Amino acid sequence: MSLNSKPNLDEVIAALRTVIDPDLHVNIYDMGFVYRIDISDAGDIEIDFTLTSPACPLAGQFPLMVEDAVTSVAKGGAVIVNLVWDPPWSLDKMRDEARYQLDLM
Repeated sequence: MSLNSKPNLDEVIAALRTVIDPDLHVNIYDMGFVYRIDISDAGDIEIDFTLTSPACPLAGQFPLMVEDAVTSVAKGGAVIVNLVWDPPWSLDKMRDEARYQLDLM
């Protein structure tokens, strides 16, 4: 893979914004669920993300949803998705876009 085909952060964020929490109807990036995005020099992408609670009924499906979305911009690199619970998610992690959508502004 050439360095020219390495995905950039904006592409990864745009892909993450296509993953919508079906209960909240807001994307996981703006909800503040994405804790880390690492794009290696080889073009591999590793993402740490969380959800509001380990009891979320879709917790088992979200990693696949994130992987599918990011694979669309990975340009051949590996996509590694880690569902993490530490630190716990809280409202202060939400971006203004999510606050606006949820009428919290």
